[in-house]
Amino acid sequence: MKQLLRVAILFFAAFFALFLVARLHGKNQSQSQTQTQSQASSDTGSMSQMDMPSMQREAAANPAARAANDDMSDMSGMHMDMNPHMFMTALRPTNAADQARAAQILATLRPAIAKYKDYHVALADGFKIFLPNVPQRHYHFTNRRYALEAQFAFNPARPTSLLYKKVPGGYELEGAMYTAPKRFTEDQLNERIPLSVARWHKHVNFCMPPKGTPPAQVNRKEFGLGGSISTEQACSAAGGRWFPEIFNWMVHVYPYESNPAKIWAH
Repeated sequence: MKQLLRVAILFFAAFFALFLVARLHGKNQSQSQTQTQSQASSDTGSMSQMDMPSMQREAAANPAARAANDDMSDMSGMHMDMNPHMFMTALRPTNAADQARAAQILATLRPAIAKYKDYHVALADGFKIFLPNVPQRHYHFTNRRYALEAQFAFNPARPTSLLYKKVPGGYELEGAMYTAPKRFTEDQLNERIPLSVARWHKHVNFCMPPKGTPPAQVNRKEFGLGGSISTEQACSAAGGRWFPEIFNWMVHVYPYESNPAKIWAH
């Protein structure tokens, strides 16, 4: 009887040990998968703590956020220049090789986006209008799949966004916008589109108004990309939400301009 009891105890001890090993192995695998997924998410990542789709969702749900985003939308049609909220790469000396490379990009882009002169085709192909209800000089129709691809490789035939202007009855195609990961150096940007031809830009020092602020009470002179707040300290003092960078690197191109100086101009 004692021998049977001893065997039973040994059996259950062995079973329990195997159970613990299996559990620990499964847990380690799960943690490894989670870390791998987290790393992949970081690599393909959100363009910042805020990306274009997430800002659009917040703008739809929060009128205060929408009011702040108006500043950014207004700037999309203005001549861009270096300022506390905008960083732009400097133009490098022009050269024939860069000019030829830029011409090849245009030769690829023009036929690739020709079908999108009908904006309905763009919508059907997965492009979504960024802040469609906010009056803008240029409307960005953004393709999230192309934005993700741009995190890894440059395809001149597949710009992240199409640029349209509002016209009676719809939208008129003006150009396109390419993006690159925010971690890119200027030399890496130059490999995609020559810095002697175009100036890449990124939006920086962005202070959102406090969550829940009624639209009428948002101080547009302080918050947003047109606001005076351009440091984290000032944003914190105003009760705002600080974003050192929003979105990725961007560059606009207007391939239908007849004046070559305007093709890569902001």
